[in-house]
Amino acid sequence: MDREIPNSERRKAKRIRLFKIGGTAVAVIAGAIALGSMMRASVAQSDLIVGTADTGTIEVTVTGTGTVSPAFEEIITSPINSRILEVYCRAGDSVKAGTPLLLLDLQSTENEVNRLSDEIAMKHHELDQQRVTSDTRLSDLAMQVKVKEMTLSRLEAELRNERYLDSIGSGTGDRVRQAELAVSTGRLELEQMRQQLANEKRISRASEDVKHLDIDIASRNLNEMSRTLSDARVSSPRNATLTFIHDQIGEKVSEGQKIAVISDLGHFRVDAEISDSYASKVGVGSQAVVRIGKERLKGVVSNLTPQSQNGVIKFTVRLEDDAHPRLRSGLKTDVYVACDVVDEAIRIPNGSYYTGPGTYSLFFMSADGKKLEKHDVKLGSSNYEFVEVQSGMRPGDRVVLSDMTRFKDSSSLRVR
Repeated sequence: MDREIPNSERRKAKRIRLFKIGGTAVAVIAGAIALGSMMRASVAQSDLIVGTADTGTIEVTVTGTGTVSPAFEEIITSPINSRILEVYCRAGDSVKAGTPLLLLDLQSTENEVNRLSDEIAMKHHELDQQRVTSDTRLSDLAMQVKVKEMTLSRLEAELRNERYLDSIGSGTGDRVRQAELAVSTGRLELEQMRQQLANEKRISRASEDVKHLDIDIASRNLNEMSRTLSDARVSSPRNATLTFIHDQIGEKVSEGQKIAVISDLGHFRVDAEISDSYASKVGVGSQAVVRIGKERLKGVVSNLTPQSQNGVIKFTVRLEDDAHPRLRSGLKTDVYVACDVVDEAIRIPNGSYYTGPGTYSLFFMSADGKKLEKHDVKLGSSNYEFVEVQSGMRPGDRVVLSDMTRFKDSSSLRVR
């Protein structure tokens, strides 16, 4: 037969159950807190990038940004005011030298070429006409000179006769003087005619020279217009890739407007820019390294703009391997330009943690590799491989290079 359990027993059993439940809850909470604490204060070994400090030379660089561009690029402009009649190629096509690209309306230019051709032909006829006229005039003057020479010879003979007659008493002094005057007058007239003939020859030569010069000017204009006409039949000047073409048929284009661009996409250069605060450290001939992902391409600064624009200076890097397979037109790159050398420096590998000279809080790894301790380190100059350690670290120290911003409030970490 069942008997009733006393109240004191029931209360005792209830207290025991409550103690068990409470103890379990406390244990669970404590375990969760401990586990969270362990998780917050530890980091996986696989998540860490660790570098070791050593001693060596640092070729100090300044960092800029760059864009890969074709080593050769030629802009083709419209030689005349015209409109597009036909387009033969599309952007991206590989073209050879002489390949037609597009056709412009050439009617007005052809009319101008024909007009200049006719004008030159007319000038040649005018020159021939002037030459015939000059030859006729010179022939007449030459004949007059010969007649005057014969007249002078007759007068001189008459003078000799009068002098002879006067010497034998058959003549008079007046007749001798008249003959002498006639000879003097004839000589002056002959000299005048000879001078006139010489002047006419010089005038004729000068007139012909003017006509020749006029024809030469017209010929140069014709050649220029013919060249313009040839250029208006737009073709590729060399083997290259067509990277742009104005392909709107019927659209008007003005003289000097860009209508096509051809590029050599087998060879490249890097157009770079850097803060003008580094202007004194960058010069033509400076060694440079272009970083594309994990690739490092060596080069040299080949061109530098003399003026700063918007706080930056621009320069061009000529690459040693300008046909590297990673190079693509328009690709963005980091550019490192060497400007100084630091010997016997304590250095650590460069990484995303480094943003410039200053003091950094970095995690050092213990000798057994199970613990990380945070210490302040003063860093100085850098290149794309190493960062100079000015204080706070010794050769052989191992330091975490990966992003540790999530542990910025922790002074030590456990490595699991």
